[in-house]
Amino acid sequence: MRTLQFLLQKEFRQIFRNPAILRIIFIMPLIQLLVLPWAADYEIKNIRLAVVDHDHSSSSQKLISTINSSGYFQLYAYTPSYAQAVANLDRDQADLILEIPTGFEKNMIKENETSALIAVNAINGVKAGLGSAYLQSVIREYNNQIRTAWIQPTRFSPQPVIEVTASNWFNPLLQYKDFMVPGILVVLVTMVGSFLASLNIVKEKEIGTIEQMNVTPVKKHYFILAKLLPFWVLGLFVLSLGLLLAWAFYGIVPVGNLFVLYVYAAVYLLAVLGLGLLLSTYSENQQQAMLLSFFLIMVFILMSGLYTPIESMPTWAQYLTKLNPVSYFIQVIRMVLLKGSNLADISQQLFITTGFAIVLNTWAVVNYKKRT
Repeated sequence: MRTLQFLLQKEFRQIFRNPAILRIIFIMPLIQLLVLPWAADYEIKNIRLAVVDHDHSSSSQKLISTINSSGYFQLYAYTPSYAQAVANLDRDQADLILEIPTGFEKNMIKENETSALIAVNAINGVKAGLGSAYLQSVIREYNNQIRTAWIQPTRFSPQPVIEVTASNWFNPLLQYKDFMVPGILVVLVTMVGSFLASLNIVKEKEIGTIEQMNVTPVKKHYFILAKLLPFWVLGLFVLSLGLLLAWAFYGIVPVGNLFVLYVYAAVYLLAVLGLGLLLSTYSENQQQAMLLSFFLIMVFILMSGLYTPIESMPTWAQYLTKLNPVSYFIQVIRMVLLKGSNLADISQQLFITTGFAIVLNTWAVVNYKKRT
């Protein structure tokens, strides 16, 4: 154990003498947690709307006013013809076109039905889909208001009314920061665990000190433990720092027990440290390790459920996410912080992540060719 103790002292000194690693550990979480949650907003606002009103009635004006006051749309143009509105769409100056036909109000009163046209600039599919849905929702609400106003109340033949009450559990106000910040925190912990660990080991290959270690009587498992344990501690430190920032800047107070979260994080870090060690065994220099880490982390993040729900992915992609350790940690951190889940609730994710840790570390140790 004295050998391990001396090796750990050497590793910690080496880490704290490297200003680049210190900046990544202390400054990167601060910047990412303060900037990304504000930029990664799922709500689409300021959708530019071009209106073509052929009716010029009080009903059409009231509809336009209702849309404009919804907070989602910005009335960019009020054009006299549909062709001019399409020209705005072609120049990317408008995102949606609403055309109100002649006789809009007259048909609504006499025929009890009317129509309107919505044309969408679908270059940005997400913005187009949400913008169209928002506009249809506003028009539907406007339609309900008119029907309610026109229906005469009567005592003998009351109209059936269904009152729907919605309740949002675990995130009552649907604050996207409450579920985005924990996900970003998982990404930070993953980068510290895999990225820095792989670079640290490969750096020793480049400067030749790993060859000196290989000819010493230091046992292989001591050497590997000394390489992994400092980043395991630093990963837990980054997690603690991120939770503190989430509470200080976003008011995110964990509903569940933090002990549950740290138990899972400890196992998760073993898994990603094993991944970092594995990458280092396949890399000859820091550039190779960096590119491999970047490729895997990008795939892990995009298929983790951080930005897109896993359930909405194609079936084959959903199967691939089962091999992604990041997706399990994002599930767990949201369950613990927002829902208050306990160890029994996350037992499945904990069991799978333990399997990742065993497989990746065993693979890395076997692949590490230490000359004795």
